[in-house]
Amino acid sequence: MWKKIKYVFSSIREYKRYAIMTPLFMIGEAGVECCIPFVMTLLMDHIDDLTDIKSLWPYLVALIGMAIVSITCGILGGITAAKASTGLAKNLRHDLYVKFQSYSFANIDKFSSSSLVTRMTTDVNNAQMAFQMCIRIVVRAPLMFLFSIIMAFVSGGLLAFVFIALIPIVFFGLLLIIKKAMPVFRSVFKRYDALNQSIEENVSGIRVVKSFVREDYEKEKFNHASESIAKDFIKAEKIVAWNNPLLNTSIHISNLAVLAIGAWLIITSSSYDPNKGDYIWGKLSPSQMSACITYGLQILMSLMMISMIIVMLVLSLESIRRIYEVMQEESTIKNPDNPLYKLDDGSVEFKNVNFKYSENAERYALENINLKIKSGQFVGIIGSTGSGKTSLVNLISRLYDITSGELIIGGHDIHEYDLKTLRDKVSVVLQKNVLFSGTITSNLRWGDEHATMEEIKDACDLAQAREFIESFPDGYDTYIEQGGTNVSGGQKQRLCIARAVLKKPNILILDDSTSAVDTWTDALIRKGLKDRIPDTTKIVIAQRISSIEDADMIIVMNDGKIDAVGTHDELLKDNEIYREVYTSQTKKGGK
Repeated sequence: MWKKIKYVFSSIREYKRYAIMTPLFMIGEAGVECCIPFVMTLLMDHIDDLTDIKSLWPYLVALIGMAIVSITCGILGGITAAKASTGLAKNLRHDLYVKFQSYSFANIDKFSSSSLVTRMTTDVNNAQMAFQMCIRIVVRAPLMFLFSIIMAFVSGGLLAFVFIALIPIVFFGLLLIIKKAMPVFRSVFKRYDALNQSIEENVSGIRVVKSFVREDYEKEKFNHASESIAKDFIKAEKIVAWNNPLLNTSIHISNLAVLAIGAWLIITSSSYDPNKGDYIWGKLSPSQMSACITYGLQILMSLMMISMIIVMLVLSLESIRRIYEVMQEESTIKNPDNPLYKLDDGSVEFKNVNFKYSENAERYALENINLKIKSGQFVGIIGSTGSGKTSLVNLISRLYDITSGELIIGGHDIHEYDLKTLRDKVSVVLQKNVLFSGTITSNLRWGDEHATMEEIKDACDLAQAREFIESFPDGYDTYIEQGGTNVSGGQKQRLCIARAVLKKPNILILDDSTSAVDTWTDALIRKGLKDRIPDTTKIVIAQRISSIEDADMIIVMNDGKIDAVGTHDELLKDNEIYREVYTSQTKKGGK
């Protein structure tokens, strides 16, 4: 576990100086606070020897000076600890975000998006709190404990053994409390993931929730997740609450023991001097006993602080483990040692390719795929839901790695290419279209951030998006809401196609990306792709045969395998699946 703590806390980087300064301030604060009761004892022991008010000044100046030093160290320690811990949290969030960006789809599938959000928010906050405790309270409490024991022996002598006798009892009592509470605290994090997932699903699907009037169901689901967290925390806090009774009882017992033993020592070892008119103290004086009580209180309060720190740190250790797990996760897709930075053409060849999403999966998502696509060809892919169409095209842009076989792009094995180079030259319009908050122009420039307005307009013209964009009052500066909620499904698809075309790719993949547009617009888009980017390989997944019937080659997928490959006329003649789809669409649904 120490390795994980060290790794996570190493993200302190440029805030290291604050992390070093904080313990130094805490040492100063703890040392000075432990000296104050000692000076008070000296003052009380010598108060009868003082002749006038001026004789008090050295003691008063010393006490005021120590108080100022203690307060100053405490304030400065708080400031530096806050800067160090918030700096750590900032760097951790940055490191986690960068790590997420390097993940393949397989890595993201492993963790789930809700869990990644929890780790970046709640877990980072817990790590921040743990770090602040480590450099501040974890330094201060043990020092106060150690200094107080030393000073208790200096002030009270053997009377300090009262506290030494109580320490093991309190220590083992606190350990028992911690042991019982920790498993409950650990279980809370899984419930946090479930809570975040509930929120994420509700927010992203709010239109569906409202259209089906399922608000009450969603509220109940959220309340259930929230109540589970509350119950676990209440259970853990009930256990932790035994801290106070244990420590208060110990404080009262120690005070009673010190008062009883101290009084006995004072009475039995002291005498009255009639000549001086004063008492001669023996083994112990009242001021020493008072100081010993103060130090005893500091010892036990330090123990209580240490116990609470341990509870919070163990809680934070689970967060640190979860952060470390994400940071140590290696992407399943990596760049080769000497990558290729140029993709010569858009040819694609599958050789005996098999693919499954998980090593533990029982069956392959794609099996025995053999396929050759020439550069510049227009290729259509059709098949029933779950037949493997999207899985097939995801392999071309290396969003997932093949399980076995060989995939050749542009004459070279796909694993030989630099990932950025490959994905810059393989443009994908995903089945689920995504637009980001910002203007239409800023969204389109995801394809090419340096694109001129003329290039943007040409891409929009090809995607049949120019007309509706220029009909908006703000034209290309029209603001797009998050997720593209203020444009229609067809408009969103055309904007995504324009964005993909703007990349000037060697291979353009449209994954059912014209399903929301009418057949006439679909035909115009296909014509634009053929006429204006003839050298680009175009791979189109479609549900409508009319979208791909003029393709150079049509691939029929069935149950993760290629059932047939050919032109529209060839498949209509020889392939039963294709013929059935064509018949159902032309006779029952029409074109």
